[in-house]
Amino acid sequence: MRRLLSVVVSVYNEEAVLEQFYKAAAQVLKDAAWDYELLFVNDGSRDRSLEILTSLADRDPHVKVVSFSRNFGHEAAMIAGIDYSRGDGIICMDADLQHPPQCIPLILEKFQQDYDVINMVRTKNESAGWFKNLASSAFYKLINVLSDVKFENNASDFFAVSRKVAEVLKDNYREKVRFLRGYVQNVGFAKTTISYEAGVRAAGESKYSIRKLFQFSVNTIVCFSNLPLKLGIYAGIMAAFLGVVVMVYTLFTRGGAPSGYATIVILNCFMFAILFLIVGIMGEYMSILFAELKDRPIYIVAKTQNMAEDSEKLEQIK
Repeated sequence: MRRLLSVVVSVYNEEAVLEQFYKAAAQVLKDAAWDYELLFVNDGSRDRSLEILTSLADRDPHVKVVSFSRNFGHEAAMIAGIDYSRGDGIICMDADLQHPPQCIPLILEKFQQDYDVINMVRTKNESAGWFKNLASSAFYKLINVLSDVKFENNASDFFAVSRKVAEVLKDNYREKVRFLRGYVQNVGFAKTTISYEAGVRAAGESKYSIRKLFQFSVNTIVCFSNLPLKLGIYAGIMAAFLGVVVMVYTLFTRGGAPSGYATIVILNCFMFAILFLIVGIMGEYMSILFAELKDRPIYIVAKTQNMAEDSEKLEQIK
């Protein structure tokens, strides 16, 4: 009996590229040694994406569709795909063809070698532009400094895990604010990497604005490091040191008279800036704690198509 591969594809307003992605992925998967399912997760698309997915599922029983009641975000879509997958190996990728389906045979080779986690590492992403590439590189350097978990530089949402790892993610990593590619690198097990060049986006535009990327980066740092909370200690030490320097300077200049109004203003502004920064960091941690305490669902499924009975019995609210 052939092993089953689940390809999980997050979809949000991708009507312009879905047919093209399906043809490219199906062509590769038909020639693979494994049986397969193409599991599309419609993340509350507002265009014709769901209509196109329904048509694909009607034509091809390998195509399965999980449709959310509204937009819950890319991370929730990938988690839902892992929850509903049945494969011995699971690949998570996007529908915009920047994650090349041609890499799937290389991933299957790594599964055959008994790897449980396969990180796909970008070597080039020209369509992202210089600023996003620079920001991505800086982000990974920063998170590796702040966190005890060490991340692969330029790892992406294109990755693969074995059924064993998928079960761990389903049972244990259910935070409301999450960084799935970080969890994948944090679970352990036999791990390897495959390098790839991100393809040119086939159509449409990126759903991640600079603001969303910034918020995503902040959430990731907060999820994987408590070092920012310790900034208060370091800021206090710095403030004490500066206070001593200013005191010595004041005592040894102008016979002990204050050195000037400007010095006082600058020091006050600096101290208040540090104080507000620390308060803001504490607020980010508190907001994540609040989200976890509310325990709202990660996603809500409105309907499915071509799913097996065991998948249909999954709870509709996660």
